[in-house]
Amino acid sequence: MDIASPAPAPAAPKATILIVDDTPDNLKLLSSLLKDSYRVKVANNGRKALEIAGASPAPDLILLDVVMPEMDGYAVCAALKEAPGTRNIPVIFLTGRADEADRERGFALGAVDYIAKPVDPPAVLQRVAARLPVS
Repeated sequence: MDIASPAPAPAAPKATILIVDDTPDNLKLLSSLLKDSYRVKVANNGRKALEIAGASPAPDLILLDVVMPEMDGYAVCAALKEAPGTRNIPVIFLTGRADEADRERGFALGAVDYIAKPVDPPAVLQRVAARLPVS
């Protein structure tokens, strides 16, 4: 009597990370770092970020630069946290502005973490993974 081996369980879908930064090199670096473990979407400005975040399916986490023209990361975070469809998406600020007042402002707006640039790739991977829901 042959016992068939069980079929492998289907792989859990990859979480989606939205990276928002106005600097193409930062988008490229972070996309390259995250693409093997996550679905990656990018936006080079705040308005595009809000459009992508508000679409279905929404990203599971947002890496958000603070210093951007037109609409800075603080304004983007505030808009995300005001909208019912995006308010529960974790936001991690990624920025060169890392003094205590900037961090406090980011956390007050609802960010879950604050990573200073230049980024340390292993730290980014660990902190992103720590903020995603366990599947």
